[in-house]
Amino acid sequence: MLGGPAADAGSAIRLYNNPSADYAAKVHATIELLKAAAIEHPGKVVQATSLGVEDMIVTDLIARHQLPIAIGTLETGMLNPETAALIGTIETHYADAGLHVEVYRPKNEAVVEFVSQHGEKAMYESIDLRKACCGIRKLEPLARMLADRTAWITGLRREQSNNRGGMLDREVDDAGRAKFNPMIEWTWGDVWHYVAVNHVPYNPLHDQFMPSIGCAPCTRAIAVGEDFRAGRWWWEDEKAKECGLHVHK
Repeated sequence: MLGGPAADAGSAIRLYNNPSADYAAKVHATIELLKAAAIEHPGKVVQATSLGVEDMIVTDLIARHQLPIAIGTLETGMLNPETAALIGTIETHYADAGLHVEVYRPKNEAVVEFVSQHGEKAMYESIDLRKACCGIRKLEPLARMLADRTAWITGLRREQSNNRGGMLDREVDDAGRAKFNPMIEWTWGDVWHYVAVNHVPYNPLHDQFMPSIGCAPCTRAIAVGEDFRAGRWWWEDEKAKECGLHVHK
C-alpha cells in the first residue's frame, strides 16, 4: 500500500521491502540481460537513467558487475534538488567502479523561447503545451544521448502503469535501436528489497510517497490507494501520462 500521513529517512525501505518468491531469479535474469546488452552492442549501449529507484538499481548492477555500459541522464533544468544531487552521488558512491554520468541538458535558447511565449507554468494549461515542454527538456536531449548508440537500457517495470503493462524486456524503439528493459518483471517489493540488501543510494523523495519522480512542477506525493504514477501530471487524463520517452509513434 502506498501513501500515508508522514515520512522519514528510510521509510520507503521499511514500508515496501517485500521480495516476491522468484526475486532471486529476477535479479539473475536482469544481470544476464545487462550482460547481453553489453556484448551485443559493444561501446554503443547506454543506460538512460531517470535517477528513480529502479534506475539506481540498474546502475548498481552495472557497477557491481563491471559492465561496459555508459550511464546517461537528462538534467531538464526543472528537477528537484534531491534528484539532481543523485548525479554526483552516483559518481561518488561508485567511484571504485569508475562510473561517470553523461549529463544532457535542453538547449537553452529553446527553453528561453518556450518560457517567454508560454510562461513557466505552461504545462498546466494544456496537454499539448505540457508535451511541448517535455519535447524540449527531455526528448531532444535524449535524441542527443542516443545519437551514436545502437541500444539503450531503462528501468521500466510493467507494474508502473497500464501504459507499460505490455512492454517486453527486449524491444526496438522507433529509430530501430535495441531497447532493454531488464527490470520489467520486478515488483515494487522486489525493488526495495534489493535497495535494502545492497545499500543502493536513492532519491529521498521516495521516502515522501513519490514512487515516480520527474520534473518538480509535474510531480507530487500520492495518497493511499493511488497508483504508482498518480503523482505525475495528476491534472491530466490517465491515458495521457507519458512524456514521450517510452511511447511508440
